[in-house]
Amino acid sequence: MIQRKYIRTRQLQPGMKLDHPVVDRLGRNLVARGAVLDEYMIASMIQMGIMSVYIQIDDGVSEEENSLSVSPTAQENIEKLRTEDRAKVTLSASVRERVATGIQFIYNNPESPEIDKATNYIADSLMDSINQNNAIAIDISALKTSDEYTFKHSVDVATISMIVAKQQGMNSNQIREIGVAGLLHDIGKTKVPTNILNKPGKLNNQEFEIMKQHSLFGYQMVKDRPDVSEEVSLTILEHHEKINGSGYPMGITLAQICPYARILTISDIYDALVTERPYKAAYSQRDAVEIIMSMTRELDINAMKAFLESMILYPVDSIVELSNGEKARVVKNIPHYILRPTVVGLTSGKVYELGEDLNCANIIIL
Repeated sequence: MIQRKYIRTRQLQPGMKLDHPVVDRLGRNLVARGAVLDEYMIASMIQMGIMSVYIQIDDGVSEEENSLSVSPTAQENIEKLRTEDRAKVTLSASVRERVATGIQFIYNNPESPEIDKATNYIADSLMDSINQNNAIAIDISALKTSDEYTFKHSVDVATISMIVAKQQGMNSNQIREIGVAGLLHDIGKTKVPTNILNKPGKLNNQEFEIMKQHSLFGYQMVKDRPDVSEEVSLTILEHHEKINGSGYPMGITLAQICPYARILTISDIYDALVTERPYKAAYSQRDAVEIIMSMTRELDINAMKAFLESMILYPVDSIVELSNGEKARVVKNIPHYILRPTVVGLTSGKVYELGEDLNCANIIIL
């Protein structure tokens, strides 16, 4: 069983596992929770002034000892009903490394003339990864974590938005452009004072008004760049607008919000919800999706539908716990019911078609 231990950073040893994310001054993850530390990562944290961290300690109980038994009936039904998930976007280790290096350069050098080149390079890398296996879906948990450095918030938003754009039937150029917009959508935060960006608590009204200017700052930073299209610039400006006029900085409504921003807003909200920050715990993927689904007055319904149909919350073969107390294995995902896949009870062998069988209406995944 995994336990948690508090330890001084200078006592860390290569091979130890971190039990919380390390974030930079913009609140973006640099080291993932669960990352296996090496000498470079330890030295970087010391250089950043991080004095202590939590690590994971294994008490020696093996996975086999904790494994769940599967009844013969359950095994038979699992083999009969198991259906592979739709093709998911995957990023190779080399792509992850290039993307991490590129996005770090962009946000550390926001005024550099090389930003256009770096952004286009990352967008092309993401586009190649999507096209490589004709991906039409995202396994959210796989996207969020790598062996060493987690993807920055902007890369998460770009990747999710590109898949959603593909789901909506946008062409390759549009998909690539929305990726560029995702990568640059928070570039304006480099103009926000660090004491506001890094405040370990809720912003007061005055601080929030300053923070709300980051989308305008970002627009001003990119609008005259020759390699940044008007659509990308407007998406950066509008990614916090809501269709009912309750967003910022302009308070515009659906007809005035550009199509890219309608998608990117949802990706941005989702990724912010599931990301752990120093001042808040991460929402579960399920809770984040339910929050998104409740925002029909604020978010474009077509973009929301494409987002939901692009997500894979419970990958096939994952083990879940049902509200009736039984553990079950996921055997099939249904695009229109991402919270309610088809599962097989490990003990009873019963097939629960959570998305389509009315008899299962009162059963949920916990």
